[in-house]
Amino acid sequence: MVFQALVIDKDDAGYRAGLQDVTESRLPDGDVMVEVDWSTLNYKDALAITGSSPVVRSFPMVPGIDFAGTVVDSSHPAWAPGDQVVLNGWGVGEKHWGGLAQRARVHGDWLVRLPGGFTPRQAMAIGTAGYTAMLCVMALEKHGLTPGDGEVLVTGANGGVGSTAIALLAQRGHTVVASTGRVTEAEHLHALGAHAVIDRAELSSPGKPLGKERWVGVVDAVGSHTLANACATTRYGGAVAACGLAGGMDFPATVAPFILRGITLYGIDSVMAPQALRQQAWNNLEQGLDLVKLEAITTEISLVETPTYAEKLLAGQIRGRVVVRLRNDA
Repeated sequence: MVFQALVIDKDDAGYRAGLQDVTESRLPDGDVMVEVDWSTLNYKDALAITGSSPVVRSFPMVPGIDFAGTVVDSSHPAWAPGDQVVLNGWGVGEKHWGGLAQRARVHGDWLVRLPGGFTPRQAMAIGTAGYTAMLCVMALEKHGLTPGDGEVLVTGANGGVGSTAIALLAQRGHTVVASTGRVTEAEHLHALGAHAVIDRAELSSPGKPLGKERWVGVVDAVGSHTLANACATTRYGGAVAACGLAGGMDFPATVAPFILRGITLYGIDSVMAPQALRQQAWNNLEQGLDLVKLEAITTEISLVETPTYAEKLLAGQIRGRVVVRLRNDA
């Protein structure tokens, strides 16, 4: 069978990404074949497609760190033809051909059953970004965060993780402060549930080891000085969930917030998270995410448009989530 895929190549002609007709024989090993209905464009996908960062480990590669679709063939005991599934992470789109293709062959242990409350398109509107946002919220709640405790900061608020985190926290009754470089989007962020919106410049420059205590919790998708300043201004005993590096991989901080205010920094990994945690996150999303708000932050594109939108995403020109339609009848 021949199908379309976005393929990244790197050779003497350079680094490039484009649509190709691909045969199933080229797909990597796996025990489940999935007809992909929807994928999505994440920050990591944009880095891979543009070659802005060495995300891809081998070539040629089909990017796309997640997808939703229907099993068409399986030798794995958990899956049968007709099952609707979701995949997030596991190195797919980096080391193993990913979701920006009409078919994918993967290992069945990587799959999660599509929650009954979501369509495949909605699952990808959530995608790895939304699933990661839920993992952050779960970490803060496990720490003891409850509604009424005080302000919760969300950085990178107009991105996929930030937008979903705002909606999730607001739905749970938390007072959310959104930090963004696009304060012109304040009305949109308020509609998602943000109580207040601040300019990212307040957090993105080098700061003091300790600042005025403000946040009881933080969801940070930015890293670098933003994460350091978020830690420095978190209240005594509070918690910070760090899941991204849009502002840089460095962490120019001191131990002061940790040893003088007893704050906790949680590292949130969505790529290799255990299956039980993944299923819990998806179950929580099914129960606690406003689908109207989800649709408000979702842009739909076709597979051929993904390289253009990858450039836009890295330039900070995309609000919320981007879903990629793989089949016209999806």
